[in-house]
Amino acid sequence: MNEIKIFSPATVANVSCGFDVLGFCLDTIGDEMIIRKTNKKGIHITKIEGYDLPFEAEKNVAGVSALAMLEDANPDFGFELEIYKNIKPGSGVGSSSASAVGSVFGMNELLGKPYNKTQLTNFAMKGEALASQCEHADNIAPAIFGGFTLVKSVAPLEVLQLPTPKDLFAVIIHPQIEIKTSESRAILPKQIALQDAITQWSNVGSLVHALHTNDYELLSRSLTDVVVEPHRSQLIPHFKDVRKAALENGALGCGISGSGPSIFSLCYGNSTAQKVAQAIKNVYSKTEIPFEVYVSEINTKGIKIIE
Repeated sequence: MNEIKIFSPATVANVSCGFDVLGFCLDTIGDEMIIRKTNKKGIHITKIEGYDLPFEAEKNVAGVSALAMLEDANPDFGFELEIYKNIKPGSGVGSSSASAVGSVFGMNELLGKPYNKTQLTNFAMKGEALASQCEHADNIAPAIFGGFTLVKSVAPLEVLQLPTPKDLFAVIIHPQIEIKTSESRAILPKQIALQDAITQWSNVGSLVHALHTNDYELLSRSLTDVVVEPHRSQLIPHFKDVRKAALENGALGCGISGSGPSIFSLCYGNSTAQKVAQAIKNVYSKTEIPFEVYVSEINTKGIKIIE
């Protein structure tokens, strides 16, 4: 096999209480990439559609993760990348991680799959670090493993796959403004109150238990963020109105997706998800800000080959 086309999915990181460790994979939003072998050594980005991104491999998230793998694999050939970018950079649903994951997943397939999912996550983190100025895997892990994931440790890297309750749906509203991950990290406090820390880790533990036991009511009570959301929500117009509308229309919980500005709601069943989607559309329809709303099942497979 000399060429492969892949779908690299969008993801939601943090999941309210799990800053930098929890994430889940979306099903209806993602990038497409074509990766092919070439006799010319190195990584060569030959086409980018959707957004204006650098063609130089060392300046492009997909290129940086690809270069990390190439250095380790050291094949006697190179790779060309075509990137069809459907996830807006700075949207909060893992645009940079979709790029970072797509290149290494495709290259691994063309190399005969010498690397496992954890190793792929490690390579992709190098690309993600270009976008956010630090290595973290809360978006990358769910894109590669699928479903819900918990990053137990970054050094050494350890990713835990969590179960996905089958009737869980996500609603995403993406206001068309950009919030850079690096900037949204910069506003966070370096220290937090002990009581806030206790509340946060109890929510993480109960959320993980809820996923294992299909306990939607416990899941709802766990989707609370007392550490990050109070700071980042100030960057997102009408966040509180969206959250109120989602919860009043049956959402289990509502929070900031990654660094924002996208906002996610988790819902029991598709009918509730559609009702929540309409309610939050109504909130933003009264503003001057353009937006998009998506309803998605939780993607339990992660990144995939499409041809």
